[in-house]
Amino acid sequence: METIDKTSHFAHEAVDKITSATNLAADALEEKSQQLKSAEQRMMKNCQSYVRDNPIAALGMAVAAGFMMSRLLSLR
Repeated sequence: METIDKTSHFAHEAVDKITSATNLAADALEEKSQQLKSAEQRMMKNCQSYVRDNPIAALGMAVAAGFMMSRLLSLR
């Protein structure tokens, strides 16, 4: 009976450690997710500001990117 109790206690400890590690990983992923969302919002604001301040340059870059994409896709 003592062996079963020891095994049960060991199993409970292992489950507790795994649960703790899983919670830490979930918290870290949530924090990184928030950081990525914040970075995305900052980048979008920066892009909007750039396009608003430099509409001709932004249009030129868009045309150039479209031209490059069409060339790359037409090669296939």
